[in-house]
Amino acid sequence: MSGFPGCSTMETSEPGWQTSVADLAVVESIARLEEVLSRPSPADVACLRRLDGDIAILGAGGKMGPSLARRMRRASDAAGGARRVIAVSILWEPGVRESLSNDGVETLTCDFLDVAALARLPLCPNVLYLVGRKFGTEGRSDLTWAVNTLAPAYVADRFAQSRVVVFSSGNVYGMAPVEGGGSVETDMPVPVGEYAQSCLGRERIAEYFSRARGTWCLLFRLNYAVDLRYGVVMDVGRRVFEGQAIDLRVGHANVIWQGDAHSYALRCLELAASPARVLNVTGPELVRIRDLAQWFGDRFAREPRFEGEEGRTALLSNARACHAALGRPEVSLDRLREWAARWIESGGPRLDTPTKYEVVDGRY
Repeated sequence: MSGFPGCSTMETSEPGWQTSVADLAVVESIARLEEVLSRPSPADVACLRRLDGDIAILGAGGKMGPSLARRMRRASDAAGGARRVIAVSILWEPGVRESLSNDGVETLTCDFLDVAALARLPLCPNVLYLVGRKFGTEGRSDLTWAVNTLAPAYVADRFAQSRVVVFSSGNVYGMAPVEGGGSVETDMPVPVGEYAQSCLGRERIAEYFSRARGTWCLLFRLNYAVDLRYGVVMDVGRRVFEGQAIDLRVGHANVIWQGDAHSYALRCLELAASPARVLNVTGPELVRIRDLAQWFGDRFAREPRFEGEEGRTALLSNARACHAALGRPEVSLDRLREWAARWIESGGPRLDTPTKYEVVDGRY
């Protein structure tokens, strides 16, 4: 298949774009944020030098999809060789398709619950599956179940011969004691609420096809990616800055810079296996919400307000296996906090998508 031209973000005015994003003192604009999120690491480029074939990102219209697609395009261009990067979504925000197209990413529209529409998608040997529904489950649990379990079956049938990284969630584990360091991949899932149950359903569908059809698959259990427009770190920082109370019932969380999550997702294509492999993906720290709020309080010279008694359980994942296989995240918690503080102080834009990390009953 024909290749695509290099994406425009590769042609940044900074000749040293290949340097580590962890060296940046500040991310000061949407343009810089998108560039940093999509900037491939040397490990990303090396992975795509080893990995043959086109890449499809299914469910690319959400929070993570566009910058992930750009990262794939940029890493592929740096690796050399012809490769299509195809971003597919049922809906696209205004301007996103045009922007991705300008950056060398092919875009398509597809309803993943429509088998006939899926049949028209080009087959790709490498697939990242980001399709999912969370918020709104409480009012339309039927739709959540359809999106999270029926669509994966249709997609798995269509892409049975591909390597597939299936995005999932640490929600499948349920709440874990803080003292235990978080759930590991061999722990029995105990999903709380219909959203988490449907996430486990998605995994079981993927596991079934991996065994029945020999599909190489990895279940990517991600906990709390942070973009400067959303995420746990941003939720806590904004509440401190705006004088809002911080609920301590869930007193701890895992977080990871979204760019690092992108990198892990790309490189997990090489870790796919049959039967399906499970991998927890998050940062190495167990972040105490009180301490995070106090750091922002000191930074903003504003005393944090707290409510509720600090809980001793939380939605926590242990990502040691991920870090052993793929290395630790490039962006540290210290760097991420500083980026977040500057973004908040400067009035940087936000997405209306709170993480709801403090939810304890599984209702979203």
